[in-house]
Amino acid sequence: MKEINVAGQKRENLGKKASKALRKEGLVPCNIYGIAEQDGKPVAKSFAVSMAELRKIIYTPHIYVINLNIDGEAHTAILKEIQFHPVTDAVLHVDFLEVNDQKPITIGIPVKLTGLAQGVRDGGRMNLSIRKINVTAPYQQIPEHLDIDVTALKIGKSIKVGELSFEGLEIATGKDVIVCSIKMTRAAMSAAATAEQA
Repeated sequence: MKEINVAGQKRENLGKKASKALRKEGLVPCNIYGIAEQDGKPVAKSFAVSMAELRKIIYTPHIYVINLNIDGEAHTAILKEIQFHPVTDAVLHVDFLEVNDQKPITIGIPVKLTGLAQGVRDGGRMNLSIRKINVTAPYQQIPEHLDIDVTALKIGKSIKVGELSFEGLEIATGKDVIVCSIKMTRAAMSAAATAEQA
């Protein structure tokens, strides 16, 4: 995974009113859930990050290991969850998850289809059903994307998660989930009909 540096500042005042004031200043309220636990639940540390900083990690197809600097305090984290405003799509809140060398994490990795499928050569249309597959592994072993070779895929056929395996990664998405398939198109149907008549 690529690394990126993000700077934040500790939040003293919590609650809706304080969060609203932060957003007016162009800051976004954030939490980082770390290794520390209380009553079996992760303890959250509250801080704020400027929207300009967050833009680099939110509006991108890439996934990053984030080197967070919160008032000089260093944390290694990944993006866990983003809350958007239901009407304006403005970022309301961001949760980060602290990572370390020992504990595996589960994260969605973008799917990248490689090769020209036989079914597409025959006039079919490639249909990508899911853009990310969840995998579990130590964060250093997680790739930027998962390459899936579709060269042999024919019209009417699909690739399911259960047919895939990646070295060093445990797949967390359900085995029956379809990753991609090739649909019959009108052009392919008429070509097949012409071939039959011939």
